[in-house]
Amino acid sequence: MTQGNGSTVDGVLRRSARRTPARRAVEYGERRWTYEELDDAVSRAASVLLAEGLTPGDRVGAYGHNSDAYLIGFLACARAGLVHVPVNQNLTGDDLAYLVGQSGSTLVLADPGLAGRLPDGVRVLPLRDTENSLLARLADAPPYAGPEPRTEDLVQLLYTSGTTALPKGAMMTHRALVHEYLSAITALDLSAGDLPAHALPLYHSAQMHVFLLPYLAVGATNIILDAPDGDRLLDLIEAGRVDSLFAPPTVWIGLAGRPDFATRDLGGLRKAYYGASIMPVPVLRRLRERLPRLAFYNCFGQSEIGPLATVLGPDEHEGRLDSCGRTVLFVDARVVDDRGEDVPDGTPGEIVYRSPQLCEGYWDKPEETAEAFRDGWFHSGDLAVRDADGYFTIVDRVKDVINSGGVLVASRQVEDALYTHEAVAEAAVIGLPDERWIEAVTAIVVLRGEVTEDRLIAHVKEKLAPFKAPKRVLFVDELPRNASGKILKRELRDRFGG
Repeated sequence: MTQGNGSTVDGVLRRSARRTPARRAVEYGERRWTYEELDDAVSRAASVLLAEGLTPGDRVGAYGHNSDAYLIGFLACARAGLVHVPVNQNLTGDDLAYLVGQSGSTLVLADPGLAGRLPDGVRVLPLRDTENSLLARLADAPPYAGPEPRTEDLVQLLYTSGTTALPKGAMMTHRALVHEYLSAITALDLSAGDLPAHALPLYHSAQMHVFLLPYLAVGATNIILDAPDGDRLLDLIEAGRVDSLFAPPTVWIGLAGRPDFATRDLGGLRKAYYGASIMPVPVLRRLRERLPRLAFYNCFGQSEIGPLATVLGPDEHEGRLDSCGRTVLFVDARVVDDRGEDVPDGTPGEIVYRSPQLCEGYWDKPEETAEAFRDGWFHSGDLAVRDADGYFTIVDRVKDVINSGGVLVASRQVEDALYTHEAVAEAAVIGLPDERWIEAVTAIVVLRGEVTEDRLIAHVKEKLAPFKAPKRVLFVDELPRNASGKILKRELRDRFGG
């Protein structure tokens, strides 16, 4: 292999393999990989991919569930100079065809059980569980002997979650992701002695780039799970095999709501990370009361920045539970008005970023790129408030703010008020078209007890100004989400706005 400067995604693993070759790197099911074995597997997998006729710069789709093979496939793409395109494993039909087609993926690494969903004519290489899979071919493949990619080369098209529009492929370079890994390590106190479980989908940037790859960089032992199964997670914690866990608020809400959550021995859990969507303050309070010695970290950002932008550390929660913290090592942020001018501390505005972690723009979308990157800053679409100490609080997505009778209402504030009622399991607040109010504040609620619409509206009025209270409350069995746990408010508006 022609040696470069090593500031690449796959170089993160290579350095750990040289430093601690015999240490266990990854566990998945019954398979175990030391750092040396994992690095060798990635090298051989890179040769397998190039034997398929791929050349550096080609896009390679990844359509699979969590597994060691999925991780090896990503790192092999990085080592061979290919551009990895993670695809939500829940996508089907037109949504799936759009991502594969828009990215121009030449080949798709797919779990055998998912491959049949792919559009006709797409070349597929099974990730695992077949004789000709990527894993099965490692034994006969030679180690990769080609040149290292350059730090400025693209390594991934990281598609946005598409909660408000069609997904856009954020063009991530090796340089951007390696900077983000260092930001994550320093802000989240990641160390080789941690015992993390990775249960959220690896196609999503938070689990892969905020936790799994940074943990490989520091030399930790990583357990990859198929899904965030509550029984499995609590068993691993009780057995002393997991002491570090990242999960979106929806998973933490589910764990906290389990009948055995109050009785299981969870004292071995040392670090709790939450993010991917806003954590309701009442839920966070309940978790901290149950596990007072557990260190909580709030992680905030978005795909375009790798995705970590701010962190609220465990010693910073008191008095600011609704804050997402301060910027991480390589991120600069401002809060601006619609003219791009700084607003005073305490005033809501759009949070904008400048950072080496940022993507290079959106794949084959020059207009969207120009709209998001203006005057040297990336415009996030998040409405935020900054205080005098540099802490940010996300008020809402700009597109989710509700214009009710000419007054702007932040949906998050109403949701937090709803979560303080004991009968509310989950809540999402949206604006629906209304002749009188322009947009009527509307609450979509999943219940865990009995309560009427009128009582919930009255409850919110006890907490907030009356004009912020919902005009309607609609009860549903579940809220639509993407695989990272984000509630899809666009789907709720489409469903109930007709």
